Amino acid sequence: MASNTHLNHDPVELGELERDILTTVWRLGSVSAEQVREELDRPLKDSTIRTVLRRLEEKGYLAHETENRTFIYRPAESPERVAGRAVKRIVDWFCDGSVEALLVGMVDSKVLDRRQLQRMAERIAAAQKGSEKKAGNKEAK
Repeated sequence: MASNTHLNHDPVELGELERDILTTVWRLGSVSAEQVREELDRPLKDSTIRTVLRRLEEKGYLAHETENRTFIYRPAESPERVAGRAVKRIVDWFCDGSVEALLVGMVDSKVLDRRQLQRMAERIAAAQKGSEKKAGNKEAK
């Protein structure tokens, strides 16, 4: 199995075709170039698909195995992790590194609905409890 983990590539800089192919691989799990071509809504040459798959692997987003002389690609990174890196880049660019400023902007722009805000509040509370437990354990030692 070949795997390349150059995860320093910026997901914000992925082209539209790269994003479409990466999304297809995430959705299907593991795929051949032919399966990707069949899934896309636009006619593309097989060589184009193979080139983009290879580039995504070089950038660390995909890995492949060979089955009966066919490359089978699978995600090397989860969509959540890639999205997290993209958001970090946006936070750095537009919010001077402040996640709080990003979240306030999302709330003010009504990007998040009430249910999403509640889930975020619950995750934050759970993370705070976890941090308090870790701090308590360090003090007890």
